Amino acid sequence: METKTINTKLVESLVAVIRALSQEERSLLESKLFGEISEPSTPEIMQLAAKGSSFDFLYNEPDLYTLEDGEACWLRQIQ
Repeated sequence: METKTINTKLVESLVAVIRALSQEERSLLESKLFGEISEPSTPEIMQLAAKGSSFDFLYNEPDLYTLEDGEACWLRQIQ
């Protein structure tokens, strides 16, 4: 098992430099570090839901709406 050495001096130097930045410079740094990270798109979420098994339980649920009219099936039974 390989042991990695932590460069404590480098980390402390970076923290000192960041603390010395103005608010504008910190904002710029933050946008550079975290600006590229994006939320998943709707199609990506849909693909995850389709390929995963999280929603498989819905196959056993009763149909509440018809394809023809979109009305709730149980409402027609009450009327």
